[in-house]
Amino acid sequence: MAVETLVEKAAGLGIDALALTDINNSTGMIDFVKACHQYGVHPMAGIEFRNGDRYLYTGIARNPDGFRVLNDFLSYHNESGLPLPERAPPLEDVWFIYDFSDNPWQMKKKGGRKLRDQELIGVRPGEVNRILSSRWSRDYSRLVIRHPVTFLKKNDHALHRHLRAIDHNILLSQLKSEQVANESDLLLSPDLLRCAYDEIPEIRRNTERILKDCWIDFDFTTVKNKKTFTGSSQDDKILLEKLALDGMEYRYGRRNREAVKRIRHELEIIDRLGFSSYFLITWDVIRYSMSRGFYHVGRGSGANSIVAYCLRITDVDPIDLDLYFERFINPKRTSPPDFDIDFSWKERDEVLDYIFKRYGRKHTAFIGTISTFRDRSIFRELGKVYGLPKEEIDLLVKEPESKQNENHITRNIYEAGSQLMDFPNLRSIHAGGVLISEEPLTAYTALDMPPKGFPTTQWDMYVAETLGFEKLDILSQRGIGHIKECADIVQRNQGIRVDVHRVDEFKKDEKVLEQLKSGETNGCFYIESPAMRGLLTKLRCDNYRTLVAASSIIRPGVAQSGMMREYIHRFHHPGDFEYLHPIMEEQLKETFGVMVYQEDVIKICHHFAGLDLADADVLRRAMSGKYRSRTEFDRIAQRFFDNCRDRGYPDTLTHEVWRQISSFAGYSFSKAHSASFAVESFQSLYLKTHYPLEFMTAVINNFGGYYRTWVYFNEARRWGGSIHLPCVNRSEYMTSITGKDISIGFIHLQNLEQQAARMIIEERQHHGDYGSLEDFLERVPVGLEQVIILIRINALRFTGKSKKELLWDAHLALGNQKKKDPMRELFPVKQRKFVLPELEQTALENSYDELEILGFAVSIPTFELLQTTFRGEILSRQMIGHVGKKVRMLGNLVTVKHVRTKQKQWMNFGTFLDVEGEFFDVVNFPDSLRRYPYKGKGIYLIYGEITEEFGYPGMTAAKMARLPYKADPRY
Repeated sequence: MAVETLVEKAAGLGIDALALTDINNSTGMIDFVKACHQYGVHPMAGIEFRNGDRYLYTGIARNPDGFRVLNDFLSYHNESGLPLPERAPPLEDVWFIYDFSDNPWQMKKKGGRKLRDQELIGVRPGEVNRILSSRWSRDYSRLVIRHPVTFLKKNDHALHRHLRAIDHNILLSQLKSEQVANESDLLLSPDLLRCAYDEIPEIRRNTERILKDCWIDFDFTTVKNKKTFTGSSQDDKILLEKLALDGMEYRYGRRNREAVKRIRHELEIIDRLGFSSYFLITWDVIRYSMSRGFYHVGRGSGANSIVAYCLRITDVDPIDLDLYFERFINPKRTSPPDFDIDFSWKERDEVLDYIFKRYGRKHTAFIGTISTFRDRSIFRELGKVYGLPKEEIDLLVKEPESKQNENHITRNIYEAGSQLMDFPNLRSIHAGGVLISEEPLTAYTALDMPPKGFPTTQWDMYVAETLGFEKLDILSQRGIGHIKECADIVQRNQGIRVDVHRVDEFKKDEKVLEQLKSGETNGCFYIESPAMRGLLTKLRCDNYRTLVAASSIIRPGVAQSGMMREYIHRFHHPGDFEYLHPIMEEQLKETFGVMVYQEDVIKICHHFAGLDLADADVLRRAMSGKYRSRTEFDRIAQRFFDNCRDRGYPDTLTHEVWRQISSFAGYSFSKAHSASFAVESFQSLYLKTHYPLEFMTAVINNFGGYYRTWVYFNEARRWGGSIHLPCVNRSEYMTSITGKDISIGFIHLQNLEQQAARMIIEERQHHGDYGSLEDFLERVPVGLEQVIILIRINALRFTGKSKKELLWDAHLALGNQKKKDPMRELFPVKQRKFVLPELEQTALENSYDELEILGFAVSIPTFELLQTTFRGEILSRQMIGHVGKKVRMLGNLVTVKHVRTKQKQWMNFGTFLDVEGEFFDVVNFPDSLRRYPYKGKGIYLIYGEITEEFGYPGMTAAKMARLPYKADPRY
């Protein structure tokens, strides 16, 4: 049950004091205390400690210090992995309550260990009659009421049993009594509970004494982040000013009056609101990463700040884009604008290690997340505990309305599933949120220790925000990895040092802008997807500002609402539309009356509907899933409609504006965030424009693009690269480039062990190239299976022998050895030479080997594998000249996007490469798709009509079929 529900029901029963004691966690404590404030209940904090299913004791904190030491105790065992002790440690400010029937003293003889001052024995209502025959019959002073509450009503026990079975991964019928709570663990009224202890009223008095002794509260009004960077708020202010003005010289030169004015203005706000340490800590992280040569991208609403720009936290110039710091300072919010810092996926962990060591593990932690039971996962979990076979579970998940699902078991599953929806399931880790706290974090939560190895809070970002924390997001993405690696490869391959931070120059580079305009962006961060390439082409995007807008317009809600198409139309025909209302023109003239950025949503809610800025921001955040309170959302939404009615707006106008707000708010970026993405896109595009082969090599090596790897090898070939199969004398573990020759890395060979690949390279580096197969086998201790992979991919072609000859020799040399001994033979036995007949090896056989081991063909173009010689009536580059005509085209399937229509039918957007390696896009509407579905990767014959939208051609498919390849000659 939700803690808010528990407290509400308790207050309704007249309960005036309540202790929350969740098992081995304190996740719900913050929400519990807030709910107690709301309903006038006295809150107490505790934790129920168990080893597995076995109850040990319950700790109740006497005060906030006691809550902290309880969290410290649990966190220590979470981190160390040690089991909890049978007897609680002597902690300050904590009461420990043991079970009456099962405790360390139950079997002890008189004269054994005595109870410590803070140790008590809990007596359940049904155990009172057993006291007179127990060792506690002469002294009631340590006995207190113990009545755990697990359910609000009796039928909740059935749901509890389902959850316990899921947790133990066993059948419902296999649950044992010790694995579930008692059915009597219900919330009882105070009078009913007191009655159970009438015979020994001292137990009640002892309990009341404990209740009066224990309390918990939190300050929800102040920021909990580390308060100072230098140790003094004044020194923080002075240092931040010094760093900002020094950085201004780097960014703007010495005499930029506007920059000075804005910096002074921002510094005054930052100091007044107490944000200096947050900026300095973020700067410190950036300073460390730059000292290590790591690249980063700073984004989030903090990118509105000119101080952040001067500190090199971000690369977005707020003056250039007319961004204002105040836009994201919510009047009701005391936390600073957030920073999201992206690092390369290869370097992020080192940055995190620095943060945790610099600011201390007691004060630093990842934010947790709590996943809930949702949709299909519910049926899979419940199907297992009912013992259904996989086939029946799949049917239940994929075809819930099938008549085969109509039986008493599935009815039970549906009933339990409806109760499980949105129920907490697992605690996990936020993608990158880090907290740096003034107080030890255990003052607020126990800490988990997930496999990642960094302490993690047991509550999520919503609770963190409620408490007054502002997270610092330290994220990873592969786009930064390929930018950095490309610069390194260019220096090695061409001897040119590229400074990828000269973004202002990139924005003016004519070649870069031409590629942007034509959608030649394959491999470039955020702008390479089919939809984004289409949008860039339709907008004829040739400047930074348009790209910034496009980065937000492409988000899902905008396209689905129809406003993306409307924006493109208005962009090209600024005089050919009417604004919905004069306020829309006044506030959104820059974006032609379309809400493009999150700021636009706030502006319209404020200026059009009269919401105050705080409520407008809450509405935006709620729509994007960053605000939990549905009640607050409903209140503000109602105020939106009420205000519009009071202002005399027609209902049609109000609902249309609300529709647009709803579609944008959930997905749109802040302008600063979009600008940060656009900066990284320009960095990628500059490298691709001027160093295309090095760039594609870097993209391939970072495995993080939108497409599969073979598409990027195709792109490298388009730009003049020669692609070479792996070779034991030339290849590295990753893909490498020399001049225009790109050698595929061993990492791409399916089933080749990493250790084997590393040994091949290390041995070659130490003792030179391999001279023959025999030389290779003597020097590298690999087994027959690994050698066969290398031979089949032609990695020993330097020998001049055919694959079949090499396979014969390898079998002869290794036999059935799994692994060859790495020791060189002192007296090598000369292998007997056999004269083999000439064994034919065709290019088609080679291609099938490549398809099997690499996943794509290299020796011959993929289209040459087709049985047909037909290559389509037109090619991609000819589509624009055939608009309105029905034609047949051939395309190698690259990717498919599945979209559900308003009528709940599926339609697809397919992207293909033609025989020349050029992209074209296909739309499959539901009727056509049902009759002619996609059938996996391969080359398709597509018949349909050529369409055009804002100069960008596509095809609407009427028919489609995957074409057969030539028979595999190897079998």
